[in-house]
Amino acid sequence: MHLFHVSDPRRLALLLLILSCVVFSVRDVGAQQTLSIDIFGPGQSQLNMVMAKPLGLAAGQQPPAEADTLAGYLEDYLGFMPFLRLIPGSRILGGDVLPGVTAQDMDFRRFRLERVDLVLTAGWGGPSGPVELRVFETFEQRLILGKAYTGATPADLPEIAARFCADLMAELTGQGDFFRSTLAVVRTHGENKEIWASSPLGQGMRQVTSLGGISMSPAWSRDGRRLVFTLIKDGRHYLGILDKESGDVRRVQLPGNSVISPVFDHRGNIFVSLNPEGSPNIYQLSEDLRMGPRVVQSWAIDISPSFDATGSKMAYVSSRLGNPHIFVVDIASGESRRVTYEGTYNTNPSLSPDGRLVVFSRQTSEGHRIFMHDLLTGRERQLTFGPRNDVSPAWAPDSYFIAFSSNRSGEYKIYLTTRNGDEARLVPLGEGEFASPAWTRQP
Repeated sequence: MHLFHVSDPRRLALLLLILSCVVFSVRDVGAQQTLSIDIFGPGQSQLNMVMAKPLGLAAGQQPPAEADTLAGYLEDYLGFMPFLRLIPGSRILGGDVLPGVTAQDMDFRRFRLERVDLVLTAGWGGPSGPVELRVFETFEQRLILGKAYTGATPADLPEIAARFCADLMAELTGQGDFFRSTLAVVRTHGENKEIWASSPLGQGMRQVTSLGGISMSPAWSRDGRRLVFTLIKDGRHYLGILDKESGDVRRVQLPGNSVISPVFDHRGNIFVSLNPEGSPNIYQLSEDLRMGPRVVQSWAIDISPSFDATGSKMAYVSSRLGNPHIFVVDIASGESRRVTYEGTYNTNPSLSPDGRLVVFSRQTSEGHRIFMHDLLTGRERQLTFGPRNDVSPAWAPDSYFIAFSSNRSGEYKIYLTTRNGDEARLVPLGEGEFASPAWTRQP
């Protein structure tokens, strides 16, 4: 994909018509960032946004049927950003049908009366594009994001919407990796479990293992090119390593009779809980995938390692206090620090890539819930409230979104929340039960 900057919208429209034979190319319409929101601060505010009715780019031109389809995708995907509140166009004085799609066509005062911060316009040149998407900030009356796409066929529309939302989130927050990431999940197939992958929007759902038995606990390498997991088959536990590009899976037998929650560190080393001496402990594997040194020196059961993006910290579960609790070890010094003090069953830790926050599952009187501990302040916060059970939280690469598995609907599905505890949203992965989400950026 090639990206160009064009400051004159009329020249841009002409350029896009000339290049309409190029499939799904993207152009900048020209933008000036004037508005931002801090999603990582102590309080998260919301911005009000209106989606104007799609229009044709030429005078008197009607938008094609694809315009409403793209608008539906945009509305759905914008809903994944909890700091945006979509305001119905019917609330706007004079409605949401504009004379055109540029700033000159807009009376911003009408939107400010309803406290609208952002207005999204869509202009179409024909059924397959070009389509121009713009977001304006109403107070300064300026364009903050403009993109144009050619080759906008119906099959392209979900990806166009996802890419535009990624760029918008990046403009507003400095982070757009959510829309450019991949989720691995475990899907139940009768008595077997296999690993599937999808975008966090539910796009491109595909099966990545077909091994029979039970594949579980997937974890990506930092570059997203390898996936490590536990395979239980023929009465044995194996370490499975998937090469994403080739699709090949390497099956490795390790000492002991259990392989629990393998993960990669930032350098691509594999860490896994094994039980060669009876109780499971966390070991680093050598480059030739042999069992190396024990990471945590403890007589107790130590499992479920999780690293930050630098590999300097590792969260894990230990039974050294009699019940499972969450600890964090400083890799350089080997010193462990207790994280959880409440509850008697704390499991499934996930350390945020920035190394500040640990999310985990705690058994409460009402079921398992997701909690978050701030390693800097020591404060703890409950993020999910059921009903039923919420388990296996996993941080997105942006240290903002959190995926988890829940049976609140009766079956285990994957849901999303944020470090701010925003209302959980279902990831539309289709029929079946899903568990153990694991994130990576798209390579």
